[in-house]
Amino acid sequence: MSERGSVMLRAAIPSAARLAPSVLSGIASGFSAIALLACSAWLIARAAEQPPVLYLSVAVVGVRAFALGRAVFRYLERLTGHDASFRQLAAIRTGVFERMLPVAPDGLATARRGDLLARFVDDVDELQNVPLRVVQPLVSAVIVLVAAIVGVALLAPASAFAVLACLVVGIGLTLLAQSFASARAQRELAPLRGDLQAAVLEHVQSVDVLVAFDAADGSRARIERLGDRLARATRSRVMAAGAASAAMTAIGGFAVAGSLAAAAPLLEDGRIGGPVFAVLALVPLAIAEVAAAIPLAATAWRQARTSAARVESAVPQQVPAGVPVPPETPVDPPSGAAPPAISLRGVQASWPALRELDGDPERGVTGSDAPPAASGTALVHVDLDLAPGECALLRGPSGAGKTTLAHVLVRFLDYAGSYRLGGVEASALDPDALRRIVGLVEQRPWLFDESVRQNLLFARDAATDDELLDALDRVGLREWVEARGGLDARVGERGSLVSGGQAQRIALARATLAGFPVLVLDEPTANVDAAQAGALMHDLVTAARSAGRTVLVISHAPVDDRLVDRTIGIDDGRLDGRMTA
Repeated sequence: MSERGSVMLRAAIPSAARLAPSVLSGIASGFSAIALLACSAWLIARAAEQPPVLYLSVAVVGVRAFALGRAVFRYLERLTGHDASFRQLAAIRTGVFERMLPVAPDGLATARRGDLLARFVDDVDELQNVPLRVVQPLVSAVIVLVAAIVGVALLAPASAFAVLACLVVGIGLTLLAQSFASARAQRELAPLRGDLQAAVLEHVQSVDVLVAFDAADGSRARIERLGDRLARATRSRVMAAGAASAAMTAIGGFAVAGSLAAAAPLLEDGRIGGPVFAVLALVPLAIAEVAAAIPLAATAWRQARTSAARVESAVPQQVPAGVPVPPETPVDPPSGAAPPAISLRGVQASWPALRELDGDPERGVTGSDAPPAASGTALVHVDLDLAPGECALLRGPSGAGKTTLAHVLVRFLDYAGSYRLGGVEASALDPDALRRIVGLVEQRPWLFDESVRQNLLFARDAATDDELLDALDRVGLREWVEARGGLDARVGERGSLVSGGQAQRIALARATLAGFPVLVLDEPTANVDAAQAGALMHDLVTAARSAGRTVLVISHAPVDDRLVDRTIGIDDGRLDGRMTA
C-alpha cells in the first residue's frame, strides 16, 4: 500500500483517549455475551440436579445482569464509537478541503466532478469503518478471546486447546477464502462508485448536447454498464461476507465438538461435573460469535485501504507546476480605495499538466480524466498596461489565451515575467489578498442552489436587503427579482432556473457587492443569444465601470466601441496592446 494511503488510514483512527470508551464497552459487551451463555448453561444443568434454590440465586442474578450488560455495553460501544469516528471524519473532510484550496480551481481542472464528489463524500465516509469495524472490533475481540480461552483452560486445558485450534484454523481459512473470492471486488468497489457517479453527473449536465448529437443512448448505455459492474462487485462482497458469517457459525460447531471430545474423559473420570461440562459445551458458541468480528474487520480493512488511497490522491500532494504558491513572507497589497495600475511585462503562463490515471474503457477515458490540454505555453509574451479606471476590451479567437490571461490576473495560474499591481509584484502578494483587489466574473458563473439573497451574501455576508437590491438595480435585475417574489426567489442548481444573461447579472451584482477595484469580465455574453448579447454587454460594462473601477472585458464577439476606452487583440498567446479597429 502507498505511504500516502497509510497516512490517511492513520488519520482516520481517533486518539486513544477518544477511542478508549468504545473499546472498553466492546470488551465489556463481549465478556457479557460469553458470561451470559456460560452462566445460563451452568444454571440449567445445575438446576436439573435440584439443589436448594439458594445455590442457584447467584447464577440467576448473573444471567439477568449479563443479559442487561450485553445490551447496555453494546449500545455504549456503538454510541461512543460513532461519536469518535464522526468527529474524526469531520477533521478528515476539513483537511481535504483545506488541501484543495491552494490548488483550486486550475489545479483541479482535470478532475471529474462526479468522481471528486464521490471521493470527498463516499470514500471519506468509508473511512469511518477503520475505527468502527477494524480497530475497535479487533482490539475488543482479541482481548475477549484471550480471556475466554484462558477461562476455559482453567476448567479444562484440553478443551481450551481444541477451541483455540478450531479458531486459528477456521479464521485463517476464512480469511484466505475471502481474499480469493472478493478481494478484487472490494478494491474495485470504491473506484466503480466514483466512475458511476461521474458518468451520471456528466450525463445530467450535458443531456441537451447529448440529445442534440444523438449520443444520449450511448451515454446511458455506459452508465448501465458501470451500474452492472458496481452491482457485480457489490454482490461479490456481500456473498463473501455471508460466506464468512456461515463459516464462523460452522467454526463454532466444530469448536463445540472439539471441546466436548476433550472434556468427555474428564467427565467420565469425575474430574468435572455436569454443569461444568455444559459450560464447556456451550461457551465455544459464544467464543465463535466474538471471533466472527475478525473476518468482517479484514473485509472493512480492504475497502478502507482503497478509499484512503482515493481520498489522498483526490488532491495533489504538492501544488502542481503552474499553480501559484503563497510566498513565505507576503508583502502588503496596495492600499487605498482607488484602483491600482496594472502592468504586465513579458508575462508567460501555461496550464497545469494533467495527472495521469489508469485507463479504463468503461470510464470513457484512457490515460487521464479529461481530454489533453494544449501543450506548450498558453501565454507567450504579454505586455499590457491598464490605467486606474480604464475599461479595455480584449478580443481574440477561441484558444488565443484570453481566459489564461484572466486566470493570471486573479492568480489562479502562476506566471513568468513581471505582473505588477500598483507597483507591487503580484507574486510577492498572498493570492487571497490579491483576489480581494482583482475580481473575476467567469464565462459560466457559479450559482448555488439557494435564493438570490444567499447567492449575493457570499460576497458580503453583512449586506442588508436594501444593499442587495441596490446591487441588483445597478445590473438591471431589481424589477425581475421583485416580480419573482423578492430576494428569496430560488435560482436552482447552478442557476438552472435563470437564463444565461440573468446568471451573468447576478454574478456581476455579487462582484459589485464585494467591491473589487479591478474587474475582469470573461466572455459575459457567451451563453446568451445574439439578439440579447448587445444589450446585456451594455448593461454589464456600464455597471462594472461604476465607482471608477478598472475593467477588462474579454470577448470574441463585437462590442460597441463607445463602451470601452480601447480594444486589444490577442492571438496565439501574444498581444501588442495597440488600438485595433
